[in-house]
Amino acid sequence: MYDMIESSLSDGIMIITIKRPQALNALNRELIEGLILMLEEVDANEQVKGLILTGAGEKAFVAGADIKEMAALSPVEAMELAKLGQHLSKMMEESAKPIIAAINGFCLGGGNELAMAAHLRTASPNAKFGQPEVNLGLIPGFGGTQRLPRLIGLGRATELILTGTMITAETALQWGLVNHVFEQAELMPKTIELMKSILCKGPQAVAFSLKALYGGQDRPLADALNQEAQLFGLIFSTSDHVEGMNAFIEKRKPDFKGE
Repeated sequence: MYDMIESSLSDGIMIITIKRPQALNALNRELIEGLILMLEEVDANEQVKGLILTGAGEKAFVAGADIKEMAALSPVEAMELAKLGQHLSKMMEESAKPIIAAINGFCLGGGNELAMAAHLRTASPNAKFGQPEVNLGLIPGFGGTQRLPRLIGLGRATELILTGTMITAETALQWGLVNHVFEQAELMPKTIELMKSILCKGPQAVAFSLKALYGGQDRPLADALNQEAQLFGLIFSTSDHVEGMNAFIEKRKPDFKGE
């Protein structure tokens, strides 16, 4: 498993690199299970403040799920694999620590579904996005039919899923699938810079904002607004809110402790 995943930690930023270059970093069951374990470690490790997920090399972030492995699955095994991939995506989405997918090359099928579960997405100009499962007689199974329309709208998502075509990084940027497109050599430095711009804010405020954003997606507006009000009130019980407001009044940089 760990032959397929490389990790490093610096300045509170964990970088996880998927390494299956011979398969364009395609997701197999072992790799998915390994990423789940890594996410558990990220959530438990107080030294980790944010996570950047990327793929090894310049050809692919993740080119999809492992077709050779999937070809042998029974219907029940396929459903179990889908639920495993959905569990990984849900863990990412619900993480209290910000997650950015740095997309370098092909981001297709399960790879696109993995990227969509991150809180933000950056891409290199050569990145290609799509849900090409229909070309194999399949449908997206790791959340693509649900997250893609939420990000780019039902009409565009329907066309991408039903035609199985790919879009460029520039189109993905225009449609809101990615937040930024950076030149290949600048992808990781700029993504790290973006993460640092988040991590210098109040950690509790970042975590509560993520909870409000993603916790309200599937709720009626009134319920989501009620949750937002509760979280807004709860943040006033933290020391960081006192520090942040005092720093603003005193015209100085805040010293957040995450408390």
